[in-house]
Amino acid sequence: MLGLRQLCLFTLRRYQARTLCSDLLLSQINGCTHEDEVFSLIGRNKARLSGKHVGIALNMLWQLQKKKPILLRTSDYVRNRSQFLALCILAENKVEHMEDEMIVDTLYSILRLDVENHASLAKVLVTEAWKRLERQVLLSLPALSKFALCLYKQHRHFSPIIGQVAHIVDMKLDSIQDIRILSVLMISISEVITESFRDRLLHKAEQLLEEKDEVHFNYARRILQFLQNVKLRYHPLLEKCNRIFLENASHLDIHSINHIFGLYEQLGFDSAEFRLIAKQLLSETIDDYYDPETFTKLFSSLGPMAGSKVRERLLVTAGHMAEEFSSHQILMILKTMQKMKCRSSHLLKKMASVLHKHLESYHVLQLVKLTQYLVALHCQDLELFAKLKMLLLGYLKSSVIPADTAAIIHILAMLPPFQVEEMIINKAAAVVPQCRLHHLNWIATALVKWNHHGQLHWQNSSELCAKLLQKLNDCGFQRLQKANNLNVLLEELPYVNGEWWLEEVLNEESLAVCQRLIDQITWTNILPLSFFLIKSDHRCPALFDRISSVTVENIDKIPPSEIYFILFLFSGLNYDPPDNEEFFKSCIQHLTSNLSHLEAYHLVLLGHVLAVAGYFPPALITTIFNVSFLSKLDAQLKVLPDTVKQRVHSSLMKLNRAVCLECPEFHIPWFHEPYCQRMFHNSTSRINPQRQHIHRMLTEILGGSHYSRISVLTPYYYEIDFECVLDVNKKPLSYMAQNIPLDGGGGIHLRRNIKDEGRKALPPGAQRIALEFLDSKAFSKDYSRHLKGEPAVKKRHLEMLGYRVVQIPHFEWNSMVLSTEGEQLEYLRQQLYGIQ
Repeated sequence: MLGLRQLCLFTLRRYQARTLCSDLLLSQINGCTHEDEVFSLIGRNKARLSGKHVGIALNMLWQLQKKKPILLRTSDYVRNRSQFLALCILAENKVEHMEDEMIVDTLYSILRLDVENHASLAKVLVTEAWKRLERQVLLSLPALSKFALCLYKQHRHFSPIIGQVAHIVDMKLDSIQDIRILSVLMISISEVITESFRDRLLHKAEQLLEEKDEVHFNYARRILQFLQNVKLRYHPLLEKCNRIFLENASHLDIHSINHIFGLYEQLGFDSAEFRLIAKQLLSETIDDYYDPETFTKLFSSLGPMAGSKVRERLLVTAGHMAEEFSSHQILMILKTMQKMKCRSSHLLKKMASVLHKHLESYHVLQLVKLTQYLVALHCQDLELFAKLKMLLLGYLKSSVIPADTAAIIHILAMLPPFQVEEMIINKAAAVVPQCRLHHLNWIATALVKWNHHGQLHWQNSSELCAKLLQKLNDCGFQRLQKANNLNVLLEELPYVNGEWWLEEVLNEESLAVCQRLIDQITWTNILPLSFFLIKSDHRCPALFDRISSVTVENIDKIPPSEIYFILFLFSGLNYDPPDNEEFFKSCIQHLTSNLSHLEAYHLVLLGHVLAVAGYFPPALITTIFNVSFLSKLDAQLKVLPDTVKQRVHSSLMKLNRAVCLECPEFHIPWFHEPYCQRMFHNSTSRINPQRQHIHRMLTEILGGSHYSRISVLTPYYYEIDFECVLDVNKKPLSYMAQNIPLDGGGGIHLRRNIKDEGRKALPPGAQRIALEFLDSKAFSKDYSRHLKGEPAVKKRHLEMLGYRVVQIPHFEWNSMVLSTEGEQLEYLRQQLYGIQ
């Protein structure tokens, strides 16, 4: 017994000594301040290392790297050390004895040290973690989120193990109270979730963001990444995340700003406030970005909103760095140059010359984008285009993916003219039955262009082209007729609108399908449906009425920023739904209660679109026409894209005009005279032959050229085609007698003061007549030939300015009824004198 007791005491003392030694080694590893210290400890204690030691050592190597700036990290140096390989082998041998969280930490550390995804240790760690999940040994939520992130970084987006993680998240979602953990899990499982699960995640994210006073911008950035992954523009979360970025502005750097801008672009979201802050931050540190990677991010983030001096500096620096850019960085620079509408031929030449050595490294869709940017920038390097054509043709011959084939054919049609090979047409014909609507459009537009420019030279080419176009039509109709899901259809339809070849062919069928699926219209899809209907330019009462009723029923669920496009649909196409008053009242109440949440330029656009419909909410009008608001608007306009900037400027002018004419009780002054003068002097529109022809007829009807004027600018800068004055007996009054000069060259006439001219120059009972020729743009494209909102407002305003307005629709003037000049003269006479 005494011997047994001594043996036990010896064993215990030895175990305690080993534990003490182990703890000491653990403390030493945790106390290392350089990677070499870690490796030195590992080398001296290799035989005594446990699984915990190995895991802590690998984690410490990553923590030491993490402390360094990105550009100073030495992951290559760490991975190439022999002791690192020894650590990995030891970890692989001891993985079964590691604790659950140690497995996850080790996997995370080696991936952050850029160990290959297919490395033996990475595979073993993932397999072991998977086994434990299958045995329902559930990881803690922090460990589960870290493991899910590792799988995401390994591009296992559709792996069964990700599905298993998603199942666990589904079961434990209600217990997740940490937005950091939730945001990581959301992006990791985004590819394998159902629509209902997606909505639960969104609701949970909203809840956690509202409950927490301060949220790190990285968590918000992950939520944006999730929205991008699931291809959903969910405004409530977008706006919450944007607010978090604004509150964390001092912590943003070039990398996060660039990433956020990229996500906003993909999600179709914009924030002038974020642009302003980003512009200020980047402009202050512009001299700190001297390496190609960070400069490329600076160029793409700051370039489109930079002032002229900063813009020039960026362009010059890009030219100096051209030789250092990687193939991806060149692509980003060219994309940004297109956004900037860059006219720097020197920089474009430099980028084109450098591109020659990078062409082979691009995959097919990058080549397509590259070609698109070069064409848009008017690159003149024919040798470069010739190389691009050969590469694209090579990809086309081997392509088996319909989307890639259609994209290549579409971009080939943008290249300088070349003789189109029969192979291209045959390849197109082979994929047409598998193409989506916008792919059909790409192929069709290319065919029409090549045929128009005579680039199809082989025998029977015209016949082959005609057959393929007919096949495209048939496939488009079949695809529409088979459609049974409105949301899926709305994903394709925007690509078919605008100036596409298939627009007229498929537009009516598309509208018919939307009407067939009318019961599927909900508050979640009225925005894309409104987009489609606005672009189609068709008044479709059934769809409009449904959108109106759904909007009224769900007004509190619709983000205020989306209301603009719904209102634009009705006011732009001049349509009054059955519940017109209730519809506009609901929208206005929703907007006015959320004025503080809308950006300045959004309010201007909303004010204008409501004015077109004849609504002037006092809260909105007084907010807009305020000195501090207009100052804020000026600041925002400096960072917005040119197209948005022009639309906002124009909308503010039109709103100012409408308020002055229709709501004098607001006492808003007319302050757009200088702007209108600039716009007029920059305009290229002048008198066309048709106007001259009508003016000659008016001269004949009225008895002389001095009885009418052509192209007259009214107060508030409306331009009218023709103006004349009839006295109380409907006799024309001469402008010579009124001392109003006539421009024999057909120039623009400006009436400076409507009050003076109206009261002093015109005899009692005389009437000023504005005669307007309305082309097809003034009417919706459906058979109703209904006047659209803007021409209707112009008529209303001209009448307020004292005119009797005579509108000549193009479909009447160009009809068979008025096929002779005599019939046209009689028609004009009847319109002018009001003869029925």
